[in-house]
Amino acid sequence: MSGAVHHYRTELAWSGSTGVGYEAYERAHELRTPTVDVELALSGDAAFRGDPSRWNPEQLLVASASSCQLLSFLAVCARARLDVVAYADEAHGVMPEDDPPLRIVRIELHPVVSLADTGRPRPSAERLRHLAEVAHRECFIANSLRTEVAVDPTFTWVG
Repeated sequence: MSGAVHHYRTELAWSGSTGVGYEAYERAHELRTPTVDVELALSGDAAFRGDPSRWNPEQLLVASASSCQLLSFLAVCARARLDVVAYADEAHGVMPEDDPPLRIVRIELHPVVSLADTGRPRPSAERLRHLAEVAHRECFIANSLRTEVAVDPTFTWVG
């Protein structure tokens, strides 16, 4: 093995309002990776002779973890009657070649969550982090992986 470490980055964005309740908020969101334009065309990673202008399975794995955390967090916040109005995540997967078998060993999620300032008392930073942890425990994808998935959220208030 060469000792190279491969990195897979994705970007996710959602906007809407969980203030309308669990049954009604929008679940659609957008996903990008810096090397791919629009369509979901697949190949292998460029490091393994694939086409770098196409999505690769490793990026899709990272993207799945990011998307699932978003959807779980929105559900948790809607049930807690918190109004999330935007969510953006820069996810990062790491796959070192010098630790066989070759696999993604860690996925890091860095969501930036915007909540509506409704005039009611704001939940504490500790409470918001707890809700992110609950969402992580409820995330179907994270629960399906042996890979470590770390979530490091940032919270902002708008309005």
